[in-house]
Amino acid sequence: MRDLSAIVKAYDIRGVVGEQLDAEVARGIGAAFARLVDGPAVVIGHDMRESSPGLAEAFADGVTGQGVDVVNIGLASTDMLYFASGRLDRPGAMFTASHNPARYNGIKLCRAGAAPVGQDSGLAEIRASVEEGALAEAGTKGSVSTRNMLAEYAAYLHELVDLKNTRPLKIAVDAGNGMAGHTVPAVFEGLPVEVVPMYFELDGTFPNHEANPLDPKNLVDLQAKVREIGADAGVAFDGDADRCFVVDEKGDPVAPSAITALVAVRELAKEPGATIIHNLITSKAVPEIVAEHGGKPVRTRVGHSFIKARMAETGAIFGGEHSAHYYFRDFWRADSGMLAALHVLAALGEQNRPLSELMAAYSRYAASGEINSTVDDQVARMLAVKDAFAGREGVQVDELDGLTVELPDGSWFNLRPSNTEPLLRLNIEAPDADAVAALRDEVLAVVRG
Repeated sequence: MRDLSAIVKAYDIRGVVGEQLDAEVARGIGAAFARLVDGPAVVIGHDMRESSPGLAEAFADGVTGQGVDVVNIGLASTDMLYFASGRLDRPGAMFTASHNPARYNGIKLCRAGAAPVGQDSGLAEIRASVEEGALAEAGTKGSVSTRNMLAEYAAYLHELVDLKNTRPLKIAVDAGNGMAGHTVPAVFEGLPVEVVPMYFELDGTFPNHEANPLDPKNLVDLQAKVREIGADAGVAFDGDADRCFVVDEKGDPVAPSAITALVAVRELAKEPGATIIHNLITSKAVPEIVAEHGGKPVRTRVGHSFIKARMAETGAIFGGEHSAHYYFRDFWRADSGMLAALHVLAALGEQNRPLSELMAAYSRYAASGEINSTVDDQVARMLAVKDAFAGREGVQVDELDGLTVELPDGSWFNLRPSNTEPLLRLNIEAPDADAVAALRDEVLAVVRG
């Protein structure tokens, strides 16, 4: 029996190749997944990591051993795999470790129509099946076919966001040697957008910088390039290109919350009165702007399984997270960084102001960004923070996801435990930077004791 507890996460499977994740494990997961979804075929895609093709092949062997066919779409971004799952109405598996270092790999799974598979929706069952031992093979093996869906993916994005009649734009794009280097050329072909490529060479060793634009140090090259060439904007993608980060013409980062608000307004223009999902760490500006434009803002926990579930329950047209994941009803409620990027560029190209001025309307408050603290006892530290604030006049506390505290001056913070590390994650928003700093210092004094 192999213990998979270290690699089966809340939303996916991820581990060190050769030590935690190898062909044997991938084959077992493929067999268990085929049993779980019980359909005629599974679609498989993989990123540019050196280990990805071999792991995908082993997984496919496990699937076909259960008498289920495989459609192999080859090199793909995660949102391209979701597209394939939706378009073909088949469950899917994407081999990627997203922004993790080169020694890692992983598997993101979905049911037909890109419906998520997480701990509570199949991952726990898959883990149990693999740990119990090899599954008996079917009498007749399934077949493997290949299908290139890159052109179909690009065409579908163009159906959802029309850039053909916008003013010409020049953008710098940092693919971080990840899958955007494969998808961006196809998506932007024929559009009035001059793309200045950075690190488009597919290389799972990430020789230039980590493919994690959430870390400011990985945006430095893009910011410099935007200023150097006088670009209208810069876009950076993570390793599997399901998240996009934007910088304006000055090289300044655009907050994901501001992008959430902008895309929400664009979607509400198409469908007035629609519901928009936002997680509880997005800026307060998001629900305010949604309501001002006639939409219905719905707050949810952090994490794609919660976002997608609430979208399904409410019929929401769009959802956004502070981590730069953007979900679209018309993209099978899956997240697509590329689709969000196209929305930003369309909004920019439909008017004549620079991006910094366009986005100013969606940025109302100061924020801390995520601040992590290593603690010995997450529960005790959270309780200490709650006790420090809960009794104050005008203070509101809720525990939908961690601890959220709202203060009378409009400031608020959320403190959440990490699921995988002994960390507490703090996010603060306030009317101005001084108020953010003061609240940060007060909360951290309690957290770090």
